Amino acid sequence: MQIGGKNTVLEIKNLSVSFHSGPESVTAVNQLSLSIGQGESIGLVGESGSGKSVTALSIMRLLDNAPSHAATGVIEFTDSEGQTTDLRSLPEKEMRLLRGSRIGMVFQEPMTSLNPVFRCGHQILEAVRRHHPELSATAAKARVMELLEQVKLPEPERAYSAWPHQLSGGQKQRIMIAMAISCNPDLLIADEPTTALDVTVQQDILHLLRHLQRTRGMSLLFISHDLGVISKVADRVAVMYRGRLVEVQPTPNLFATPSHPYTRGLLACRPPLQRVLSRLPVVEDFLSTQNPPQSVENRLAELSLPKEVVLNRRERIYKTPPIIQVDSLNSWFPTKSNFLGRPTAYLKAVHNVSFDIHPGEMLGLVGESGCGKTTLGRTLVRLRDPLSGTILFDGHDLTAMPADQLRPLRRRFQIVFQDPFASLNPRMPIGKAILEPMEVHGIPSTPTLRKARVSELLEAVGLHPDHIHRYPHEFSGGQRQRICIARALALSPEFILFDESVSALDVSVQAQVLNLLLDLRDRYNFSCLFISHDLSVVKFLCDRIMVMKDGAILESGWPEDIYEHPTHEYTRQLIAAIPVI
Repeated sequence: MQIGGKNTVLEIKNLSVSFHSGPESVTAVNQLSLSIGQGESIGLVGESGSGKSVTALSIMRLLDNAPSHAATGVIEFTDSEGQTTDLRSLPEKEMRLLRGSRIGMVFQEPMTSLNPVFRCGHQILEAVRRHHPELSATAAKARVMELLEQVKLPEPERAYSAWPHQLSGGQKQRIMIAMAISCNPDLLIADEPTTALDVTVQQDILHLLRHLQRTRGMSLLFISHDLGVISKVADRVAVMYRGRLVEVQPTPNLFATPSHPYTRGLLACRPPLQRVLSRLPVVEDFLSTQNPPQSVENRLAELSLPKEVVLNRRERIYKTPPIIQVDSLNSWFPTKSNFLGRPTAYLKAVHNVSFDIHPGEMLGLVGESGCGKTTLGRTLVRLRDPLSGTILFDGHDLTAMPADQLRPLRRRFQIVFQDPFASLNPRMPIGKAILEPMEVHGIPSTPTLRKARVSELLEAVGLHPDHIHRYPHEFSGGQRQRICIARALALSPEFILFDESVSALDVSVQAQVLNLLLDLRDRYNFSCLFISHDLSVVKFLCDRIMVMKDGAILESGWPEDIYEHPTHEYTRQLIAAIPVI
């Protein structure tokens, strides 16, 4: 069979995958049929739980040993020599030889995919020797060094000898790509390979994958929840919704004329750079049966915010004195010490930073990983002691305040962390997690009022009060982040630090959480510092933006000025790296 004049490399016919738990059965993939041509790049897009990763794992036969797993359908793979194999009927021993050699896979999280007790070069070498035992040790190492250069890793020798924890997220992902292409596969499956990466690193990885795919002539199945990312790499796009394939089109056609309402919802919910919106569209806007179907452009026009509204809000916010004043703040990490244990060299994570935050203001802080954003945020709320400088919170100097005096003030500023699952106690029901800070500070005054406050907060973040006895693992990622936001609001704080709080969420769930933050800001009138590596998210949400690099603030200003007239080359690089639909 041929697709657009190209031979078919992968043919999936009526694939269904289900999982059984007691009397219940969940169908993760439902009657999926999809073809990938030789040298073709297919983007498989959809929200978490739509069946994308289950499809990829089914192709690789990595779910065979999963408990209560059942699959039907046909998956045919045709290699470069024209030999067609039914992967589902292939004995495990033969399938093991096919994995890595003819079909490679790049997983979403490189830190959990790489073995932390082996050096990176050794792990690539193992894959090369496994499928090419005829190579000598010298030839195999030379092949690994060649791969490290192909994936454009700086200092290949250092990367070869490095442990996984010594490399950045983008470098670890390049190691995974080198491993996946080590045997010149005919098909490469990339499962969300850029989800948690900075926009600039993400852009580099996308360019690398596209370059490797074109120069090697291999087929690519690229899985993502973000249509903006898919637009950079895919020749055709397949959209999955609740286990079903709802739409397949060439990439330009899909973005110009999406036929399915779900696709239109995914296109609309990414924060736009050219508009100022009152709130983001969500997928439900397009799937609702009560409203007639509408185009993405019409929905964005409905939600556009007049400039006068923005100017009136700024006038209202900035006529009040700042609630937080930061002056010449330094937070350094010692990197070298002398024989007496005294530091002799420092990493200047935060260097001479000054800014103000006004009551009710949402201040955005944007920059790449390692630029000092999180250190600045943690120092601001005194989770880390600064080296020097001052932090005034409502007139109180937090840097000079001992712990016993600081504790009563802590209820007035809160933090929402990046990973909601890691910041919730897995053994504590969510009602108790929200109630605990109120019990610590004795606010409100009685247990009855505190329980009523928990129910009020759950309703405020869009959850049902009856959920108070459920545990964190019973909620989705977006719901868990809502719980963390409810906990942060429990003490009615005047300031909240959001540290990459939406970076790991689907774009559709991210839109819901961003809209929630706008609603809560208007309802509770808190100030916040919103940390992110995504300039499009910060531009949509925040009143002002600061750009940070190497511990220093490069520039700050109104969102439209930063986007349309950046003064620093680094800011221009961040803007250029944003996937634009």
